[in-house]
Amino acid sequence: MPNSAPHWPAPTAKTPVDATVRLPGSKSMTNRALILAALSETPSVVRRPLRSRDTDLMAAALRALGIGIAESGSDWAVTPAPPKGPAALDVGNAGTVMRFVPPLAALARGDIEFDGDPRARERPVGPLLDGLRSLGADIDDGGRGALPLVIRGRGAVRGGTVTVDASGSSQFISALLLSGARFDQGVEVRHEGGPVPSQPHLDMTVEMLREAGVHVDTSQRDVWRVAPGPITVHETAVEPDLSNAAPFLAAALVTGGRVTVSGWPRQTAQPGDALRRLFSAMGGEVSHDDTGLTLRGTGEIRGITADLREVGELTPTIAAVAALADTPSRLTGIGHLRRHETDRIAALVQEITALGGDAEELPDGLLIRPAPLHGGVFRSYDDHRMATSGAVIGLAVPGVEVENIATTGKTMPDFPSLWAGVAA
Repeated sequence: MPNSAPHWPAPTAKTPVDATVRLPGSKSMTNRALILAALSETPSVVRRPLRSRDTDLMAAALRALGIGIAESGSDWAVTPAPPKGPAALDVGNAGTVMRFVPPLAALARGDIEFDGDPRARERPVGPLLDGLRSLGADIDDGGRGALPLVIRGRGAVRGGTVTVDASGSSQFISALLLSGARFDQGVEVRHEGGPVPSQPHLDMTVEMLREAGVHVDTSQRDVWRVAPGPITVHETAVEPDLSNAAPFLAAALVTGGRVTVSGWPRQTAQPGDALRRLFSAMGGEVSHDDTGLTLRGTGEIRGITADLREVGELTPTIAAVAALADTPSRLTGIGHLRRHETDRIAALVQEITALGGDAEELPDGLLIRPAPLHGGVFRSYDDHRMATSGAVIGLAVPGVEVENIATTGKTMPDFPSLWAGVAA
């Protein structure tokens, strides 16, 4: 259904940008932290969580299951409790909610209903549901492998060994690992299928589990073993969302300016950390010190040939920069993006082409060749990363209008004001 909100005129930079940006917290870390805090033996605090539609949906889902989540200044105080039904949960279009909460809900007693936005009903959860069933959960999805569905909780999950094809989403594995320690036998997840995308997100899951005192064995390739036992969390400090840094760093690259993202961690499992390597290859100069990570544009924008399988969420911004580059780009390993908030590959090709660009779909990615761009409407498809990509192109191309910029609230509620501060 077309969005009726007025189009957002993307600011065009008249001079090289020069800005320091403080980003909100990581969505990936926030929602993993909330799941672990809900299953913890002890009350805990999630420090500086992201407050956005996706994280608010996660908090609301856990509250509906009886977990206490209260505001504590800029933090969330979490009081764990055995999950219970009946409950009806709205996942919106949040992949982490529709995939991370069902294993936890299977530990409840009573029926737990899941539904969400129309697009959420099209996103795959079948491999996860089949895996949960083989571990002892009772799930009614009408055979669709998708929402809406009902988990008929029995108060426990047997657990054990399960084989899952996670080539469509690493979240299938993370979902089972996050709750696996609370299954009677723990869980051993074996992946069987094409390569698992977004490996850094799996690394984040394992790291956070270990910090919560959970024994996780990753010694065998494509096998993850979580021992049964307690989860103990006292405090989780959420890092800045490095994937959300992508458009801001891109602003420096495409205008030949400077952007510093403050608080960039020295070590992190976040996929967004790959931006320093990718944008360096595209012409930027990157430095990192105690103030944060700084990217300086050199006035040159180069195309790139890259396999983005492990960092697929960065693709829309990389593609936007590639559309402004002097040489072609070939972005591959990202066939799984067809099942995200929208078919991101088809959407990027459509919108870049609509602005005069030369973009072509590949079976697992896209090819972008240099071409002069012009103004026009850049549709977002209710996808936050599409919307921010339109903003990047608009920074260099006058007359670009982004449809439904409000969809950036999924992970970055203040994007328009943050962007205006950079583009000013």
